[in-house]
Amino acid sequence: MSNLTLDKTESLWPIECEIEAKEISMGKWTTIQQQLIGFNLSPSQQSEQLASLELHKDERTEYRFNLSSQQPKLFVVLDAFDGEENAKIVMITASQSVASRFMDGDYLVLSDDMPLVVQAWMEAYIGRHGELLEVRRKKRAGAGRSNGN
Repeated sequence: MSNLTLDKTESLWPIECEIEAKEISMGKWTTIQQQLIGFNLSPSQQSEQLASLELHKDERTEYRFNLSSQQPKLFVVLDAFDGEENAKIVMITASQSVASRFMDGDYLVLSDDMPLVVQAWMEAYIGRHGELLEVRRKKRAGAGRSNGN
């Protein structure tokens, strides 16, 4: 991700994810596990652990859900870990449902508390673009009714 810009905009925030590989022992077995330590919100240079948190208008309901939770989170999606020291960051998101889509595949999803300044930035984004109300489509005529047979 060396082509990421370090400039923050109204919908894009480059964030360095502080990820550490730790050796975990369980009985006789030892494995290496990735752990999300925190976030560097003002990265001064390009880094292997740099990702851009990008806000999308169609995910505003999910952002509101996250922000209204007891402890809002940021989710970091990592490519399949194959024993290397540093796993590759696929994306960072504030949407729990976007992160959950990656959990079924060969990805590792880590989360940590969302910093307060990121929460305020997201609130401002939602304030500028309004709350997204889920729009239900009109059912087709006769849908859900018995046909009398």
